[in-house]
Amino acid sequence: MRVGLFVTCLVDLVRPQIGFSAIKLLERAGCTVEVPAAQTCCGQPGYNSGDVPVARDLALQVLRAFESYDYLVAPSGSCVATIKTDYPELFGDDPDLKARFDTLAAKTYELTDFLVNVAKLQSLDSGFAGEIAYHDSCSGLRSLGVKAQPRKLLAMLPGVRLTEMDGAEQCCGFGGTFSIKYGNISTEIVEEKCRNLAACGAGALVLGDLGCMLNIEGRLRRNGDEKTRVLHVAQVLAGDA
Repeated sequence: MRVGLFVTCLVDLVRPQIGFSAIKLLERAGCTVEVPAAQTCCGQPGYNSGDVPVARDLALQVLRAFESYDYLVAPSGSCVATIKTDYPELFGDDPDLKARFDTLAAKTYELTDFLVNVAKLQSLDSGFAGEIAYHDSCSGLRSLGVKAQPRKLLAMLPGVRLTEMDGAEQCCGFGGTFSIKYGNISTEIVEEKCRNLAACGAGALVLGDLGCMLNIEGRLRRNGDEKTRVLHVAQVLAGDA
């Protein structure tokens, strides 16, 4: 399988190690992985802010960069949801382009969903060990149905013990531009997430979207918690954490 890895802006600029971990996992699953140099932002910030022309331009760039691959895979539920659900709507007025975007959407996957349901990964070689909690990021859970997939993969690691925390499916308060427009509300939401994490006693929080990672980790550190680790699921599964 020839896979085009959509790295995402945040991974590229803030935590590139997540991208390398994703490549490692995909290659272990037998995929040929390429990272198209022409890829840019998926357009989600512009789309969510109502800037449709910019969102359309960026969507076309993604289409040109990735439509030749067997699959597009990304370590981010939010970017994948944009490609799978928003792109076809953006081009509803152009039947030919919409058909191309529908084809792209059908072969676009969040990383853990791809590893479980397409690559059919049966084992993992990771030395990660410890007690973890898992946060279900909103876009992955609600738009893509990603919940069991990361847990199934984490269960393959003999050194990992998953403790489910209260409110695992609740928003962390990031929500992209929501955290900027409604900072006070966002802060209260992430404070509750941090309290639930502390109450479950896990030494690390694992999740699948870097936006949520940065939001939760930032609040933990501002609250004086320097010990609890916040990790992308790709890092844990690949043994890079």
